[in-house]
Amino acid sequence: MFQIEFENQDKVVGIDLGTTNSLVAWMNLTKPEVILGADGDKLVPSIVSLAADGQIIVGNAARQELIDHPERSIYSVKRLMGRGVGDVREELKLFPFRIAEGSESVIRVVLGEKTFTPPEVSALILRQLKKNAEDALGCNVTKAVITVPAYFNDAQRQATRDAGRIAGLDVLRLVNEPTAAALAYGLDKRREGIIAVYDLGGGTFDISILKLMDGIFEVLATNGDTHLGGDDIDNRLLRIALEDVKSEWGDDLAHIGEAVQTLRQCVIRAKEALSFATSAVIEFDWHGKQYRREITRELFENLITDIVDRTLGPCRDCMRDAGVTPEQIDEVVLVGGSTRIPLVRGAVEVLFRARPHTELNPDEVVALGAAVQAGILSGAVENQLLLDVTPLSLGIEMYGGVVSKIIHRNSTIPASAGETFTTGVDGQTNVLIHVVQGERELAKDCRSLARFDLKGIEPMSAGFARIEVRFLIDANGILQVTARDARTGREQSIEVKPSYGLTDEQVEAMIEASIDYAEADYAAAQVAGARVEADAILAATEKAKRSDAWHELASDERQAITDAMNRLRQACHSEDHALIKAEIEHLNEATHTLAENMMNTAVRGALKGTKV
Repeated sequence: MFQIEFENQDKVVGIDLGTTNSLVAWMNLTKPEVILGADGDKLVPSIVSLAADGQIIVGNAARQELIDHPERSIYSVKRLMGRGVGDVREELKLFPFRIAEGSESVIRVVLGEKTFTPPEVSALILRQLKKNAEDALGCNVTKAVITVPAYFNDAQRQATRDAGRIAGLDVLRLVNEPTAAALAYGLDKRREGIIAVYDLGGGTFDISILKLMDGIFEVLATNGDTHLGGDDIDNRLLRIALEDVKSEWGDDLAHIGEAVQTLRQCVIRAKEALSFATSAVIEFDWHGKQYRREITRELFENLITDIVDRTLGPCRDCMRDAGVTPEQIDEVVLVGGSTRIPLVRGAVEVLFRARPHTELNPDEVVALGAAVQAGILSGAVENQLLLDVTPLSLGIEMYGGVVSKIIHRNSTIPASAGETFTTGVDGQTNVLIHVVQGERELAKDCRSLARFDLKGIEPMSAGFARIEVRFLIDANGILQVTARDARTGREQSIEVKPSYGLTDEQVEAMIEASIDYAEADYAAAQVAGARVEADAILAATEKAKRSDAWHELASDERQAITDAMNRLRQACHSEDHALIKAEIEHLNEATHTLAENMMNTAVRGALKGTKV
């Protein structure tokens, strides 16, 4: 194989860990280059198979295994990264994956006789990319920049870092994929202006608005959908083809893995052909039977218009967040294989009122940008600076379940911000810090990231203590939270780990094929969250019992509320979060009339003495 000669020094590679395909690139003397694999292909399909003899097969070699032995193969694992079964339950219906029992917090996929978590599967793909780079560069490769969708949350980013570590890579930086694309185009494009990067890949959609000035790339805003991509188009065509086959042959192939994967490859070939031709034919042979259907581009576009339209809403939201109009955007960059579809290009051009750039291969542009970032970190590229943003707001839960946002969505990172809070109970000596991520107003509607106690607060009347909470996000989007009692100087810090994800110790255990404690940790977090919610409603109900509204209730209504409160208190002593949630709901139902009475009392008080 061709080998590149260079000085003996550490090389940092850039990796696009994609849903459909993955690539690795490096910065040579003049420009970034994608590295070929041993099979001569730049693209490494993100497919992993387990052969009957236990051998791991990755990439192009796994394509046929996916067809012949779908029960031993997995693809599009990126959609599962950092997510629980509840997050992807509907999605799993479209895939032939077998999920191991007890996979509520960390998904385990069954391949043959073995089980793998999404970070482990991604690590196998990363190892193949690492090997490709080492073969081409002639040295060990241990450092990398890995790209992630801009809208990946903290759990998904942490899962990606875990995958890198399992693969033996020191992940120096996680870079948003649209930002990487801007870096790739920034090598020979304008140095000033506003750029929109529209990235429609296999499994995710991202839109970013960037400002370029004097070599500095600043992300003004990001938006997107982690559950939208070319896979959805493939699944739409596949579902139609399966219905056709069932109608014509009388055979339901939907539950025959080998047939489904063979038909999937047929519809993908037809889809790709429709980007360049006005019609294409889906041809599928199965056990002596043949299915043949011609698809015109017009019909194809009618079938997928709603999928393409789903990308336009986040684009409008992103422009609003960035404070720009379509007229102010100077350039539009297309990224991802699905942007080859003429309907997509047309929709983007109409929305942004500018012809999008397609000079670079949309499959390669993210990897090329990652290589540029790798070059910046290694010193090979000078006079360029990258400023990224956090995709979701970060804050803490206040009394009553309300979220106080400390670092807001689309803040440039690295970032640091803090606020001062106080106690809500007389003589309080401990404060529970509950860190959440999301845009909703209530903590229960956001993602729980971490909880920890600040202990040793000087006891005083409620409202007098001063608790300083500071958030620090590093360049990878990983959060560290510090809480400090201003009076005593006592403080507590934590590096936030996501609810769906693995601690450092669990990653090490995974390397040794053991992650036995992940689910227990997640179950404990669920119980803790349910107890916090229960405490809040019990306190609110106790307060309501001291109001006039309580005495307006019938005796049987008061008894029902008292019984519901007692059952909730009893449930809080259990380790069953579902039971606690159920009893909270029962108490909510029991206090419905009480809440109405309190509202009526408040209204009467407000109107007292008022003439209408």
